[in-house]
Amino acid sequence: MKFDLVIIGGGPAAIAGGVYAARKRLKTLVIAKEFGGQSIVSSEIFNWIGTPSIRGEDLAKSLRNHLEQYVGEYITIEEGSLVTKVAGEQGDFSITTNTGKVFTSSMVLVASGAARRRLTVPGAVEYDQKGLTYCATCDGPLFSGMDVAVVGGGNAGFESASQLLAYAKSVTLLDNGNMFKAEPITIEKVLARENMKAIHHAETTEILGDKMVTGIKYKDTITGVEQVLPVQGIFVEIGVVPNTQMVEDLVELDSVKHIRVDPRTQQTSKKGVWAAGDCTDGLYAQNNIAVGDAVKALEDIYVHFHK
Repeated sequence: MKFDLVIIGGGPAAIAGGVYAARKRLKTLVIAKEFGGQSIVSSEIFNWIGTPSIRGEDLAKSLRNHLEQYVGEYITIEEGSLVTKVAGEQGDFSITTNTGKVFTSSMVLVASGAARRRLTVPGAVEYDQKGLTYCATCDGPLFSGMDVAVVGGGNAGFESASQLLAYAKSVTLLDNGNMFKAEPITIEKVLARENMKAIHHAETTEILGDKMVTGIKYKDTITGVEQVLPVQGIFVEIGVVPNTQMVEDLVELDSVKHIRVDPRTQQTSKKGVWAAGDCTDGLYAQNNIAVGDAVKALEDIYVHFHK
């Protein structure tokens, strides 16, 4: 069976794309390893519009349930599979999965998201979601009145610090270089806050805890001296890795392998292929933005389908 559209991914962008595709009566296959996206690990999410508070696990269930309302005539779900290769031309794409299955489709929407770059130091796995988190927007309010640390000196690190300053007793940003990589105006604004400080040449070496996070150990990369910073929360912002390996030979990517898209339509450099959400080179990465990207893409896909 040839599909009108194949959607790659299981996060908010992919689900939004699937719902809109079904309502536009496009025969659509959604291929997802799992549903929920990056937020599935969040203990509580406060910025999912229309829902004051929701657990990541519950958001994943809600997204899946919405998509499943259309399973049958218009939506087919292939769960537990990863797409390894997309090839072909507009009107005749082949989509190969890690299970060896090959599907054909007229059009493709890549909504495969990105994976947070993880800390690999001792304690990082043990205290993940036990005080160590990768999303200040999602989890920041849980650390109200506490001392917290942010690992990472780029824009994401300073943006996270800025958000945390609204809740935390104090925020300490650890950067392993000698110069912050964030925009100067952002750096100046954040560091001007009384309960904010930043440390250069600070290489994280261990996450400390006792059931929950109690501190972070870091080494001065110039002197080699190690120190412990007592904190109750650690927010990691050391970048993300976009899940775009399946189209790296098909569409244009930026220097860190995000898919380049036209922000008006979400079209990629390859005719017949659109992309939405965190796998793209969009400026911001949020669930609500990813959903908007996918809706925009489907509106454009529908127009092209009927040309």
